[in-house]
Amino acid sequence: MSSRTDNVFAMQTAETAPTASQAAPYLEISTSRQMLSWLDEQKIALAFTTYQIGKLFFLGLKSSGELSVFERTFNRCMGLCTTPNGFWMSSLYQVWRFENLFTNGETQDGHDRLFVPQTGYTTGDIDIHDMAIDQDGKLVFVNTLFSCLATVSETHSFKPLWQPTFISKLAAEDRCHLNGLAMRDGKPAYVTAVGASDVADGWREHRVGGGILIDVQSNAVVLQGLSMPHSPRWYQGKLWLLNSGTGEFGYADLESGRFMPVAFCPGYMRGLSFHGDFALVGLSRPRHNKTFSGLPLDDALKAKGAEPRCGIQVIDLRSGDIVHWVRVEGVVEELYDVVTFPGVRRPMALGFKTDEIRRVLSLET
Repeated sequence: MSSRTDNVFAMQTAETAPTASQAAPYLEISTSRQMLSWLDEQKIALAFTTYQIGKLFFLGLKSSGELSVFERTFNRCMGLCTTPNGFWMSSLYQVWRFENLFTNGETQDGHDRLFVPQTGYTTGDIDIHDMAIDQDGKLVFVNTLFSCLATVSETHSFKPLWQPTFISKLAAEDRCHLNGLAMRDGKPAYVTAVGASDVADGWREHRVGGGILIDVQSNAVVLQGLSMPHSPRWYQGKLWLLNSGTGEFGYADLESGRFMPVAFCPGYMRGLSFHGDFALVGLSRPRHNKTFSGLPLDDALKAKGAEPRCGIQVIDLRSGDIVHWVRVEGVVEELYDVVTFPGVRRPMALGFKTDEIRRVLSLET
């Protein structure tokens, strides 16, 4: 059951079976007052993933200007990257390339894009985080379990492309928690890792102040002292990233080797996308476990009298102000990635849980 107003979407979910004494799990997505007008002005739609309940969400606008929310289920979906006609998405043990079927202004039920999972690769559970497309159109992804950059293989789980110099062996040990990837001129340029560790699961001892930014071409560590960094992106001549453990969005001054904060976001940040003069940052509520406890983010939230949020923050790069937001409440508490679709108003996608995928046919001409 769902209810919608112009900027609130609410639904009950079946992700967790409630007991007789529990209410059915619910999900509510709301926005700031001007968020929908901003989507209309910028002529974009958004997508984000939550591996917590295995959902891919699309946010757009109905013809009436009301919020449109479309979701599909994919087990542990995480990394996203867009292509000229679609996007790639990682899941528990596969990566999928989605292609848009609509051409020449076609629509269906008000949707102007229909993304179909066209090609899939079985990688095994290698914990794929950030993904990107290189200058040759090839997928590059962060293979977090094996502490390397990799691409898909026609015959194996993956093909390694690069690893940090301090990683002595490619092993399924998540040694440094390599997670973020920035491309520049169509090539892998920078990556983030939680710690420069070469032992199994060793990154956990480096959560506070042990995070690093590595130049892929030179193998040099160009930024140190970060706290669980994520999502580096090269945009408008700067290398932006999320210092997730402190709640700070900012950029790397590569000459001085310093991180330059631009805005504080009230949550654990993962997922960064850009459109025009704006950054879109994904927020999660920190889990109450050893991985997320004791971070500087905790003290920063207390000092500001704030509770951690889950959703998307829109930041004006010119001022550092958070000008719009999307809030996700209920059963979803963690996001991983967020992307934008320029020129798209209301996207939808096919999944594997319903029969539509059997009946949607297309012919290459």
